[in-house]
Amino acid sequence: MDDVDIELDELELVAAAAGYHYYNCIARQPSRGSTPKGSGFLSELLSADNDVCREMLRMDKHVFHKLCNILRERAMLRDTAGVMIEEQLAIFLNIVGHNERNRVIQERYQHSGETISRHFNNVLRSLKSLSREFLQLPPVSTPLQILESNRFYPYFEDCIGVIDGMRIPAHVPAKDQSRFRNRKGNLTQNVLAACTLDLQFIFVYPGWEGSATDSRVLRAVLDDPDQNFPPIPEGKYYLVDTGYVNMNGFIAPFPGIRYHLPEYRGANLLPRNANELFNHRHASLRNAIQKSFDVLKTRFPILKLAPQYAFHTQRDIVIAACVIHNHIRREDKSDWLFKDIEGRYVEELPDLDDNPDPHLAFQVQEQSASALRDSITAAMWNDFINKWDEW
Repeated sequence: MDDVDIELDELELVAAAAGYHYYNCIARQPSRGSTPKGSGFLSELLSADNDVCREMLRMDKHVFHKLCNILRERAMLRDTAGVMIEEQLAIFLNIVGHNERNRVIQERYQHSGETISRHFNNVLRSLKSLSREFLQLPPVSTPLQILESNRFYPYFEDCIGVIDGMRIPAHVPAKDQSRFRNRKGNLTQNVLAACTLDLQFIFVYPGWEGSATDSRVLRAVLDDPDQNFPPIPEGKYYLVDTGYVNMNGFIAPFPGIRYHLPEYRGANLLPRNANELFNHRHASLRNAIQKSFDVLKTRFPILKLAPQYAFHTQRDIVIAACVIHNHIRREDKSDWLFKDIEGRYVEELPDLDDNPDPHLAFQVQEQSASALRDSITAAMWNDFINKWDEW
């Protein structure tokens, strides 16, 4: 057999190549009844009912189209030969709304991994650039949530919002992990957030290491003009929890007094003194930020995990998610996630990191802030005792 030479002539080679090409063409054609891919996937998605759109894009169709129009009209994104703005935004929402991997999105939209990554980053940059406009201080007038409740008005008439820290799982290099490990041993980033009582974000500052206390992050933001924390109007204030110092512009509950709403159940339903009454109503109002966090993480599950992105990308995803959150809140008051949270108390789990920074704890609470809290408490207790209004 050593002398036998097996060769294909030219016709056989052509036939083999043609057969291989035909096989590939057949294999690439979707079978009937299969899930559409590429631009066909998005077209079918946008022509389906709202439930399908909500599941895939995390918002109703009219809200999605409005956001696309904003990005198009302001030239923040542009249609390309192969990918319209609608598809670019859908790719981004599929990733952050389902924590999908690049390979899954490649298959669904029939684009290369490089194309998926490029459009993801373009959309991320565009949404981040909208943050100055979409994350803003509300009007200085008393919020309706206070104005329409005898429990809160007139006592909290000067409250403009709520501030708290949100810890999000983080993926960081080994050399940085000790700084990002919180007291529970988890790698997290600490996100400072302020929101209105209408559940819209006012200010978001992500990227702090998980070991940093909430009070330390707030102090760093207030001390750094470059962070652009919105100025607090004269006489107005945010509600904060016991992890912060009670000071001008930030009213904390009385320390050492029961605070969280589950502590006021059963036989312990009624407050026993003025400080408990203040803490109970303070906690009821402050729950707005826990509701905002709950809606944000439910809509964008990527925030519940540690995505394998560079840390600056993880940080920007938080900002982009808050921008979309506010856009939906403004454009769709009947959004299913916001509707689901109405009238519901979101229980706040004890946070081991939620304690005032030891360096700040030595500071004497500002007298004016303490006097304001005391005056609110006295008026509230007087009405509660003499009028027996709802508490």
